[in-house]
Amino acid sequence: PIVINKYSDEQLRNVAKKMKERLKLYKEKVIDQYASSPEITPPKKKKEAEQKKKEEEEKRKEEEEKKKVKVPLKTRLTAAYWASVDFMINPLVNQMDSFLGPTIDPFTDRRYITWLSLVTVAINYNTWFITARMCFPYHNEFVNPIWFAMDILADVIYLLDAILFQPRKQFVKAGDIIVSLFRPQMSFVSRRQVDVVSLLPFDLLYLQFGFRSGFRVNRLLKVNTFFEFSDRLESIMAKAYIWRVIRTIGYLLFMLHLNACFYYVASEYQGIGGTKWVYSGLGSAYLRCYYYAVRSLINIGGLNEPHTVFEITFQMTNFFVGVFVFSSLIGQMRDVIGAATAGQTYFRTSMDNTVAYMVTNNIPSLVQNRVRTWYTYTWDAQGMLDESELLDKMPLVMRTAIAVDINLATFQKIDLFKGCDQQMLVDMLLRLKSIIYLPEDFVVKKGDIGKEMYIIKSGAVQVVGGPDNSIVFVTLKAGCVFGEISLLQSSKDGGNRRTANVKAYGFANLFVLEKKDLFDILIHYPESQKVLARKGRKLMKAKGPAAAKVEEEKKKGLALFGPKPPTPKLLRAFGGNFNKKMFNQLKVSRRYLSHMM
Repeated sequence: PIVINKYSDEQLRNVAKKMKERLKLYKEKVIDQYASSPEITPPKKKKEAEQKKKEEEEKRKEEEEKKKVKVPLKTRLTAAYWASVDFMINPLVNQMDSFLGPTIDPFTDRRYITWLSLVTVAINYNTWFITARMCFPYHNEFVNPIWFAMDILADVIYLLDAILFQPRKQFVKAGDIIVSLFRPQMSFVSRRQVDVVSLLPFDLLYLQFGFRSGFRVNRLLKVNTFFEFSDRLESIMAKAYIWRVIRTIGYLLFMLHLNACFYYVASEYQGIGGTKWVYSGLGSAYLRCYYYAVRSLINIGGLNEPHTVFEITFQMTNFFVGVFVFSSLIGQMRDVIGAATAGQTYFRTSMDNTVAYMVTNNIPSLVQNRVRTWYTYTWDAQGMLDESELLDKMPLVMRTAIAVDINLATFQKIDLFKGCDQQMLVDMLLRLKSIIYLPEDFVVKKGDIGKEMYIIKSGAVQVVGGPDNSIVFVTLKAGCVFGEISLLQSSKDGGNRRTANVKAYGFANLFVLEKKDLFDILIHYPESQKVLARKGRKLMKAKGPAAAKVEEEKKKGLALFGPKPPTPKLLRAFGGNFNKKMFNQLKVSRRYLSHMM
């Protein structure tokens, strides 16, 4: 054969050879359909045995490595200590499961928040009285038994919180809700360590050194529970700013309390009554020192001049700390009040801007007054101007839950929507918009194009007619629905025209569903669309054809000109045949002219 290009010839020969081999392989496959390749497949048993051997070898290696790694002695002792603590308290914890339950949700369980309020009282007792008893001479034979009893009561509250409530508290770890921590993993919680340290009985040192409150300082480590209580209380209060103001005032009073304690200690160091600057020793020591702290930290003035270096240094420190502390507290109070009145400020700003716009454009005073009335009533009724602004910030699941709780029962009572898909009703609830109408406002007017249906949330509306709309046919109250048929009627037969006047009787809050939103939803629910179309036709027949009413109104409008008079009988009888002949001649002549052209 003649070879023009050796390389091309070789490549084509190789391709032909491979195609022949492939054809042979496929022929063999047709004969034996289980032959996938010419190579011999190893049996399954051998493969499984090899995999098991590999897994066993890996396990042995891991165990050997674990044995080689030595656990530090400190870690083992810590684990043993917490295991012993768990062993001691678990019987009591298990007995309380029937009363408190195995777990506690700290965000929603009101029992836990109530208990935290009691723990907060104990924390405040220790915080205020331990510092006061350490500085002022409030220990004597008469008062010591009272202090001792109060201390024991506070310690019992601490102990119950550490054993019964904190171990049951749920918490989130890497997105998972841990609900049974205290049984297998309780010893690894830092909160428990703080609770145990705050309960260490250093009070036993009373036996050696006497009754001194300084041995109870570790009780102040429980202060984190106070901040937890503050957060939980804010989350359940309707007006959380009230608690924030109270808490800020408490911080101020406690700072003054600490300053009074320091002033008494400084006076005792200088010698009580030794100079005019120190505490004189007359009257109630705490009240006198607290009065000095108020005048000193707030920089009121009128204080005795310090003389010694210690007194001057103490007073200067007081002034500097007072400026810093009170500026911080005033700023915090400003933020609290600003957050509390943020909504009111937004309302006033919106209303003022609207009024300024109406004044600029010379809007009549009657309209301006109605706009002001709408703003005022809307704000008083729902605390905001637009509910959708609040709901849009929520996840879809929460918005759905709120919409279902408010309106699903009402939607299920509507005849038009009975038998429809429940999920379709839920989707419709999410498209509802809230609108407030003032007294005597027309919601719909007769003859208007119907593009919405209405659900009465609160208030009432009246269906009116007659001259000057003075006749009230029916009054619809909260939970009633109107305008639903117009959503499904087309404009061809006039079915989407309103057939009555509806006006608000007093202030009325209505939910509105637009036709466009309904059709967007029905795309995903074809079966429900058929049901609605069928029910819409039945309801229209029951209430009377709207097209007939429209035609009647058209005839009434043309009644002014009267109907067209009929042709006289004599003229019709005489001119009937003549007119036909004339029209036929015109047609023939027209055809002739067209051929000539």
